[in-house]
Amino acid sequence: MAARSRGAVESPTGSKMEPAFELTNEQWSLIEDLFPEPVVGPQGGRPPVPPRDCVEGIVWMLRSGARWKDVPKCFPSASTCWRRHNEWTKAGIWAQAWERLVQLLDRAGRVNHDEAFADGTFSSAKKGAKRLARPSAARAPRSCC
Repeated sequence: MAARSRGAVESPTGSKMEPAFELTNEQWSLIEDLFPEPVVGPQGGRPPVPPRDCVEGIVWMLRSGARWKDVPKCFPSASTCWRRHNEWTKAGIWAQAWERLVQLLDRAGRVNHDEAFADGTFSSAKKGAKRLARPSAARAPRSCC
């Protein structure tokens, strides 16, 4: 990723443009220490992908809404990005990174605490609401006594 320039660049194959960086260097410097540098095991093996490359691929995928298998070639493989995303989610690293970046925006006065919204488009509706509601007295079962 070090060879990539800021902004979109032409790709020799596939799409005409590669995606731009998602994080600025300032943003990355705030969260860099949260993402551990992977180490090569005692058996050796392929050198691990740097964490920033994976973060960039994950953030691109989440922002674009694409499928994991559609991560562009300029990022690490989809399986590498997914595996790191899964590890970092379980470790709580994403929440810590989000908190730091929001604090940066808040200090800059770019967070309006008077406004908030909830997006429930991804939340499924509760099924069986009629079963859970109390029946009215007219529909209540009657005893024979």
